[in-house]
Amino acid sequence: MARKHLFEIANTDPAPAEVQQPQPRQLERPLLGLNLTPSTPVGAISQSLEAINSRATRAEEIERKLSQGHVVVELDPATIDSAIVVDRLGVDPAQQDALVQQIRENGQLVPILVRPHPTEAGRYQLAYGHRRLSAVRKLGLQVKAVVRELSDEELVVSQGQENNSRQDLSYIERCYFALRLEERGFSRDVIMAALGVDKAALSRMIALVKRVPADIIEAIGSAPSIGRQRWAELADMLEDRAKRGRVGKLIGDSEFSSMSSDERFNAVHKLLATVKARAVPASWTAPDGTKPVSISENDRRLVLTFDKRVNPQFGAFIQQRLQALYDEFRETGLKEQ
Repeated sequence: MARKHLFEIANTDPAPAEVQQPQPRQLERPLLGLNLTPSTPVGAISQSLEAINSRATRAEEIERKLSQGHVVVELDPATIDSAIVVDRLGVDPAQQDALVQQIRENGQLVPILVRPHPTEAGRYQLAYGHRRLSAVRKLGLQVKAVVRELSDEELVVSQGQENNSRQDLSYIERCYFALRLEERGFSRDVIMAALGVDKAALSRMIALVKRVPADIIEAIGSAPSIGRQRWAELADMLEDRAKRGRVGKLIGDSEFSSMSSDERFNAVHKLLATVKARAVPASWTAPDGTKPVSISENDRRLVLTFDKRVNPQFGAFIQQRLQALYDEFRETGLKEQ
């Protein structure tokens, strides 16, 4: 099952020790979620005021542009293309059906946001409102939209901020969205703005999602109830390539596809937690330097292979002594441990 394929800038730059401001001016941009307050406690590490001013100026410009043009118009849904970076890993069918019914009964109360298509006249690109657009399409209605001239930066920031305000994306969708934005060439500052996170948090999110193969993420989907810690556990377990193979078989099963997204995550997590790491094949070296026995082990069995080319009789000798060896084993009490 394939599922193909958010602006807070945290101020971490310390202020210079010689700059003392009893009441530092707080730079807030409500639309973007921006809050830049220089920290000036005694002994603080030097802070870059130039960087703060630069980011504040950038935020003012983006907010000014995003605040313009609130006229709602009706558009043909067929003229609207998807967002330049998709932020979702599938939509819950029951939730989407509920939205369709809501719009059928009450109409579309909240408009979507689009921009004129940069290369195709008469067409538009979606910034946010994917689920509303899909529901209106299903009902065969015109879609209510706000049309704004947006740069690529402004589009992804508004897309992410709208999702943030409604806590609309799951943890893994936010991580995946961040990675896709980076792969499209957006700067870390823009991605932080879109996701409403600081630099350290963004680095952790991108590092985590890079450790989980894309096909596994897309097969599991949004997993709305699953947070950072459990995804980190899954990433750790997937370091073993043998375990990845097991997951590949699981996600290809038709029964897996019928589960909810949270259930799919739990099924993969459970499988990985119960798979024993495979031991590296080894051999036993006799005192004379020969290796008459090779040893292999997996989660179900341990196999001793006797090489007749080294010693034709050793295997038969061990076979004849199996009863005595087993009796000796029982006497040691190892079977009870």
